[in-house]
Amino acid sequence: MALRRSTSSTCAEPWPNGAGFRQPVTALSESSSIHSDALFRLTRDMSGVGLKPMPYSLLELQAHREDPWAEESKSLLQRNSMQISPSEDKIPVVESASSPQASCEGLYFGDGRRKIDYVLVFNHRRHSSIRSASASVSRAELSVVSNGNFPPTARSDAATGRGQPASVGEVFMELGNARGGEPMEVADQEMQLIRQEFEANLLDAGLEIERDREVKAHGLSFTRIHAPWPVLCREAEFLKVKVPTKTSYELKEETGFGSRLSSVWRKLNQPFQPKVFHQDHGSTKFLSHCFSREKLHLYNITSKETFFDNATRGRIVYEILRRTVCVRTCQTIGISTLIAKGVYDAAFPLHDGDYKVVGNLEERNDRQVLHEEWARYSAFFKYQPIDLVRKYFGEKVGLYFAWLGVYTQLLIPASIVGIIVFGYGVATVDTNVPSLEMCDDRLNFTMCPLCDGACDYWHLSNACGTARASHLFDNPATVFFAIFMSLWAVLFLEHWKRRQISLSFSWDLTGIEDDEEHPRPRYETILLHKRQKKLEKMQKKNKTEVTIEKLTWKDRLPGYLVNISSILFMFGLTCSAVFSVIIYRITISALMAMNPDPEIKSNVRVTVTATAVIINLVVILILDEIYGYVALRLTELEIPKTETDYEERLILKAFLLKFMNAYAPIFYVAFFKGRFAGRPGSYTYVFNNYRMEECAPGGCLIELCIQLSIIMLGKQLIQNNIFEIGIPKLKKLFRSLRDKKSTPKERDEEKPHQWNLDYALAPFEGLTPEYMEMIIQFGFVSLFVASFPLAPLFALLNNVIEIRLDAKKFVTELRRPVAVRAKDIGIWYNILSGMGKLSVIINAFVISFTSDFVPRLVYQYMFSPTGTMDGFINHTLSYFNVSEFKPGKAPLNSQAGDITFCRYKDYREPPWSSDSYQFSKQYWCVLSARLAFVILFQNLVMFLSLMVAWVIPDVPKTIVEQLKREKKLLVNLFLQEEKEKFQLIQSFFVKDATLQSDSQVPNPSQGLPLPGRYSTLPIGPTAGDGGGGPRARCRAASFSQFSGDLSSLPGKENSNSKHTAV
Repeated sequence: MALRRSTSSTCAEPWPNGAGFRQPVTALSESSSIHSDALFRLTRDMSGVGLKPMPYSLLELQAHREDPWAEESKSLLQRNSMQISPSEDKIPVVESASSPQASCEGLYFGDGRRKIDYVLVFNHRRHSSIRSASASVSRAELSVVSNGNFPPTARSDAATGRGQPASVGEVFMELGNARGGEPMEVADQEMQLIRQEFEANLLDAGLEIERDREVKAHGLSFTRIHAPWPVLCREAEFLKVKVPTKTSYELKEETGFGSRLSSVWRKLNQPFQPKVFHQDHGSTKFLSHCFSREKLHLYNITSKETFFDNATRGRIVYEILRRTVCVRTCQTIGISTLIAKGVYDAAFPLHDGDYKVVGNLEERNDRQVLHEEWARYSAFFKYQPIDLVRKYFGEKVGLYFAWLGVYTQLLIPASIVGIIVFGYGVATVDTNVPSLEMCDDRLNFTMCPLCDGACDYWHLSNACGTARASHLFDNPATVFFAIFMSLWAVLFLEHWKRRQISLSFSWDLTGIEDDEEHPRPRYETILLHKRQKKLEKMQKKNKTEVTIEKLTWKDRLPGYLVNISSILFMFGLTCSAVFSVIIYRITISALMAMNPDPEIKSNVRVTVTATAVIINLVVILILDEIYGYVALRLTELEIPKTETDYEERLILKAFLLKFMNAYAPIFYVAFFKGRFAGRPGSYTYVFNNYRMEECAPGGCLIELCIQLSIIMLGKQLIQNNIFEIGIPKLKKLFRSLRDKKSTPKERDEEKPHQWNLDYALAPFEGLTPEYMEMIIQFGFVSLFVASFPLAPLFALLNNVIEIRLDAKKFVTELRRPVAVRAKDIGIWYNILSGMGKLSVIINAFVISFTSDFVPRLVYQYMFSPTGTMDGFINHTLSYFNVSEFKPGKAPLNSQAGDITFCRYKDYREPPWSSDSYQFSKQYWCVLSARLAFVILFQNLVMFLSLMVAWVIPDVPKTIVEQLKREKKLLVNLFLQEEKEKFQLIQSFFVKDATLQSDSQVPNPSQGLPLPGRYSTLPIGPTAGDGGGGPRARCRAASFSQFSGDLSSLPGKENSNSKHTAV
């Protein structure tokens, strides 16, 4: 593509070696309109100074040729994939007849034969004011070299403004006044030039482009891209795409009892299987190998259009898009940079038509199959068609849903055990001695006031309901459940590793290398600005060498400092929110305790706890949204180079902030509440007026249970479901109403194309939000499960809906993502592994310090006179002499009568002791037992976890055997191919030698060399034969030249398609 500007353009400078051609001033300029204001401000803020013009020579990727336009014109003349009609305002449009298939589905070019593999979208924006001809910038011209499909035209001097005609095969496009006399803005002119250069480079790469035939003054324009077969083959070989060969082998089947058991299991699972066509054909598997253009005869290519599926075609086109450069108009590389600069609005592959099934069910496309068999709530009981999900969305999305399915399946046994533990608590609540003692009015434990002055003495029997509810979760079975869930977390990770290896084998991901990633747009912008500053310094010193290849830690240091300070501030904000709720609990407890109604007094703790947790939930939901945005901005400040680096940094920061936000209130109740309250007569006060709250006589475990259950269920119900269902539907309704209001007639006249429908969908923004909500849920299930055994059950019910909700969102509400290859779930596995280890420690401390399990054991086996739990409540209550209350702290209007001593829960010496109110011997015994339990529990679970991980191998034995078989068969296949290739070349040279035997006689004393297995020497006369005849030329032969004749060789028929029994 040749770019030409008029001489009066304000944004041009002469090319070094091009007469009459103009060169853009700079790729980074404060006055340049190719960069959006947001990008400019972002770069200026990071650098601390404004942007200045930069010479073009610094940014040129390669030196200018003597005639830079001649070679480019030749390459453009050789293309025959884009036609430009002079009757359509010289916008390049593929001229082809429309077909019924293209008009019905909208998945093909106008000819109805070439698939649309990718779509680029840009928006012609309507401007508020129309500039006059004198005030507007001079019109820019785009010169597009013809491919011979339109007649050459010549321009007069008046039309061109020059004294020379247009070159043959060259078309000029007036950018400044191309739309009905409406002058274009400077930014629109620049972006149009960038788009033209970018799309011309795509044509150079071999892609085929079709654009809208109708020229719009404003609105959306779509550029459709098709990758022909040679491009697909070239890029598939470059990307090392694995494809199945013709050779297959029989998998080794089980025999005996295992085979019968497997067949019975398959029959039982038949109703739960989705009705999806299986491509593995049972026990037969085809060998896979990286695609190579020299080995096309090895692959089962029945149709070039369907050999690469749509997801692979989209990935191939995306790889071309992301490495295509724009050198002349702006210094950018890749489609993501152009989208960030506003040159294009979006770029995405198309869905496979509508998701609603119309007509015969047997002719459903993959999207319709996924919608019917996967993305419906009525299919909640069926297995997921993971192979089809991977085929349609790619390996990265397929791994997410496979991981979610494994996690949900393993929640079933955890839920069953949790229900059994809860049922045990319900069954034994009426026989639990501590609960019976607390509810016994005859014991008459008079407790100390809950607040100073206004609160009166109260009886322990008023907390009977709390004590009975606490036993439902705080019972001996809870310890077993905590150990079980710790081992369950290890088992889950080990099972997922095996499942991941199996999927990698079946999806042909074994042995793949990580794709090379290009720098992110922001990284390139900062790097170019650094080069600009460096160049200015070098110019002052009369030097021209600038060797800046990457950003260093000094460039990222300001971002790191801002990150650290911001994260610390967010942690402080979370702690402040928790502290505010604590103040609320203290004040409301005091107010409710002053109420004369005994029923209200008896439910003070439950009421205050429930309302405080609801407030916590609202604060958590609000801060979650804030922290997600903050993590995004902080990650941008770090200037990560690649998308993978960016994603990992974003995940880590978002997880830290959201982990702190979700679990801070729970950590407070579990480990801090009541630990620093003090004792009667020596309480700890906040702001000198508010007394620190205490745990209930039954312990803080019931409050921890309430806190955990409300936050967990609230987040799942509100954030994970209502937000994911309600907000997207409201956005979709708003967009539909807006579009219907703007263009009601167009919608009524014709059915929109598939690219219009896909553009109306929400863009795919990655899997981070989906993983994050599941990871936070995994924390609720594993970290504090000792306080809430029903957590796995509620997580299971949520995930059954979550799978179908996410599936429906991917199939019907999101644009189709690029099929990204991935071998594993990445950094999420490390987070899961860390949380699994952390859960062992937290559960040990919860059982030891939050519940009364250890004090009960100590009392029963060390202090109980009868060896039973009788007298346990009296053992845990200490005495306080009410006469020792400080002035104003005792109850002002006590109705309890003459009270000498009141009781409070603690292990302290009585007031008549010489060490009054000091920690008693029982306290130190219980503390020692608690610490010993933590050490014993942690080491026991860690040892069992290591045993489970050691017993279960990471790679299944069957996969190891199949990998060995495939490797052996591939080696045999290639050796056979090389042998046949050599035989063919040998016969070729023998034939040449035979034709020359009449003119040249070989020396009988020196025989012909016998070629070895890997010899490449032809059979013919040697150098020492002394013959004067012409010597046979040793020509380089390619096997692809002879692959068409292999079918006629004896014994070759079906040699690549027959099964090999292993």
